[in-house]
Amino acid sequence: MSNKLKNETSPYLLQHAENPVNWYPWCEEAFEKAREENKPVFLSIGYSTCHWCHVMAHESFEDIKTADILNEHFVSIKVDREERPDIDSVYMAVCQALTGGGGWPMSIFMTWDKKPFFAGTYFPRNSRYGMPAFLELLNTIAKQWSLNHTELLKSAEGIIEHMKNTESVQGSEKPGSPAEKAIQIFTRSFDSLYGGFGSAPKFPMPHNLLFLMLYAKQTNNPDILKMAEKTLIQIRKGGIFDHIGYGFSRYSTDDYYLVPHFEKMLYDNALLIMAYVSAYKMTDKNIYLDTAEKTAEYILNEMTSPDGGFYSAQDADSEGVEGRYYTFSLNEITDILGDGRGYSFAEAFDITREGNFEGTNIPNLLRSNDLNIGFEAEIKKLYDYRKNRFRLHLDDKILLSWNSMMAAAMSFLYRASYNERYLKAAQRSLNFIEKNLCEGMQLFNSFHSGRHSKQAFLDDYAFYTAALIEMYDSTLNSVYIEKAESFSDEAVRRFADRKKGGFYLCNADNDELFMNPKEVYDGAIPSGNSVMAYNFVRMYQLTEKEEYRKLAEGQLAYMTSRAQEYPAGHTMLLIAMLMHENPPERITVAVKACPDSVRLRKELPFLANISVVADSTEYPLLDGQTTYYVCKNHTCLPPTNSPKFRKSI
Repeated sequence: MSNKLKNETSPYLLQHAENPVNWYPWCEEAFEKAREENKPVFLSIGYSTCHWCHVMAHESFEDIKTADILNEHFVSIKVDREERPDIDSVYMAVCQALTGGGGWPMSIFMTWDKKPFFAGTYFPRNSRYGMPAFLELLNTIAKQWSLNHTELLKSAEGIIEHMKNTESVQGSEKPGSPAEKAIQIFTRSFDSLYGGFGSAPKFPMPHNLLFLMLYAKQTNNPDILKMAEKTLIQIRKGGIFDHIGYGFSRYSTDDYYLVPHFEKMLYDNALLIMAYVSAYKMTDKNIYLDTAEKTAEYILNEMTSPDGGFYSAQDADSEGVEGRYYTFSLNEITDILGDGRGYSFAEAFDITREGNFEGTNIPNLLRSNDLNIGFEAEIKKLYDYRKNRFRLHLDDKILLSWNSMMAAAMSFLYRASYNERYLKAAQRSLNFIEKNLCEGMQLFNSFHSGRHSKQAFLDDYAFYTAALIEMYDSTLNSVYIEKAESFSDEAVRRFADRKKGGFYLCNADNDELFMNPKEVYDGAIPSGNSVMAYNFVRMYQLTEKEEYRKLAEGQLAYMTSRAQEYPAGHTMLLIAMLMHENPPERITVAVKACPDSVRLRKELPFLANISVVADSTEYPLLDGQTTYYVCKNHTCLPPTNSPKFRKSI
């Protein structure tokens, strides 16, 4: 029997539409029911490719006995964290404050007016590892609600007061460069043996690597570059990279990147494409471009909708087993490839009869010194076999912010390879956004089943603006920079805190929740506030408009004060800061008529602030031909007709 999730569009909510739990989506009807019936609200937050969300669903939400207790004593609400990042952000902060940790599924117990009094993440069906059984927890809370109702309400009020006080704490200025302090942190935590930072679980965190590479470039520091390179090579070799279908999983469960959490997310792959392209442009090593192109191939093969939008994620589980889709036995390999090529492939990719992961095998190249080992035909055979072996769940909703990241990544890759396929993929994604997720200046954060969501958040405007800037960098088409200006200005209008600085996650006048968070930490995805700092820096450098200089400096100052305690957690901000303090060349190209933008762009540096102007009194043509005006740090070269000018001044 279906519950009230049956008419939703979120793949995560639809996964629970047939549960015996009488789930509600986040809506006033649910909270009004809780008020009228004097029941606590159970809020469960997750996403469709979340492994532990699946486990808790199978153990508890599909269980009749558990459902009976939830239905009798609680009003139960399901939220997709990717469609409602505001709800996720607020209650994740509560969960972390109360428990010292967080994760998904997130389990929140609260009053009908959205005030939490208990929080946690996954609760097992039976008590283990120090975690209470979910059924026992439900019975305890139901009993406490009945017997100690006033105390629970007081507890909720106290939590709200604490969260509001925490939110209002200002950052403090500390001496020293945040970028240099971040470098010290990364250097201390770098794993010189296996790459990455700290110990398992190891997340790729591509924006950290992008920061390290930019810092290494600006300071001419090969040791910092080596940290980024070691990490990029190790994750390319490891099982975190899918050697059969390409693309990257979320993180490694071990120190050496063999065993991943097999879930694949669009945003990780977008940011990793950018990191590998950057490494290629810095070192000229083809393995980095090859990795970026293979990752793009995965996205275009498996994660792209017919009309150009990019899907959100692929599950870690198949047939109820994590990683089953991605692993092979030795017999499978030899059956498909034959003994000769099969054993050769197995030796190259560490596939044994005993297995390297729970009795089966994750293909990897961790024991190889050569990543260009061939086997293209064999990989294609295994890929075709694997696609038909087990079903893999696809989260096919399309998120505006993640699509913007991938559009930017495809544009970035195009500028390194000049393969038109990548530029077309970026353009199709932006066209999809314009058609399905945009009405005038109003954006919408998600699209599924022919419908878009009702609102957008700071991240949507921030990443979309960044994608438009990146597309301008690749095409020199002024339409993109003009749109970037418009949506950047709209983000300021909607989300800016004009009194204290920074940007709210929701519209500044939003009061649906007890607080409107300002996210500043760069987690798996850079924060909207960091991306806005980057956008303002780039907008000023490209347009030379004073308003963007003021916005850039204001946002950098606001964010820097919040990054002082742990600057290594704010690397997107640090990228913006480095670009502001040491901008690349500014190149003004004076042309007589419409230029061949592809030819023109190929002749210019990969990272530069470029503008194209028609013949003007400010930028006259030299000898009647295309003329290049190049400046850096208030020093300019003489105008020239040759694009082969000295690349740094």
